Amino acid sequence: MLVEDKTLELLTKMYGEFTSRFDKIETDMQGLDGYKLTYEKLDVIEQKLDNLAEKVDRHDIKIKAIEGGRK
Repeated sequence: MLVEDKTLELLTKMYGEFTSRFDKIETDMQGLDGYKLTYEKLDVIEQKLDNLAEKVDRHDIKIKAIEGGRK
C-alpha cells in the first residue's frame, strides 16, 4: 500500500469517528435541553403550588375568624 493510500484510509477512519462522536454529542445536548425544559416547567408548577398554598392559608384564617365571631 502506498503512503497516500494509508493516509487517505486513516483520514477516512478519523472522519467517521469524529462524525459519530459529534452525532452523539448532538443527541446528548438534545437530552439536556429536555431536562432543562422539564426543570423550567417544574419550577413554574412549584410556584403555582406555593401560591395556592398561601391562598388556602389565608382562607383558613378568614374561616376561623368568621367561625370565631359566631360564638
